[in-house]
Amino acid sequence: QRIAIARAILADAPLLVLDEATSSLDSVTEAEVQIAVDELIRGRTAIIIAHRLSTVRNVDRILVFEDGAIVEEGEYDALAAKLDGHFRTLHQRQVVGLV
Repeated sequence: QRIAIARAILADAPLLVLDEATSSLDSVTEAEVQIAVDELIRGRTAIIIAHRLSTVRNVDRILVFEDGAIVEEGEYDALAAKLDGHFRTLHQRQVVGLV
């Protein structure tokens, strides 16, 4: 995964698709890679597919899919605060650990 990210940096592509870019990394390495990804996507269009919410913490817009359909969209903090939302449920499980 780190090699793929390095290739994307070198390619200087205007559009990036990152599919679970940090899924198999330990938390320390994930944090390092996330810093690189944040730099990499700056000024570009990026589609980031992730189940780990920390991966999408700093993106402009999040789309939440269920059964192939968009069920929510918005910014991270707004989605995390939406009381009956799918994203909030995921957020509570992963980040807050309440559910």
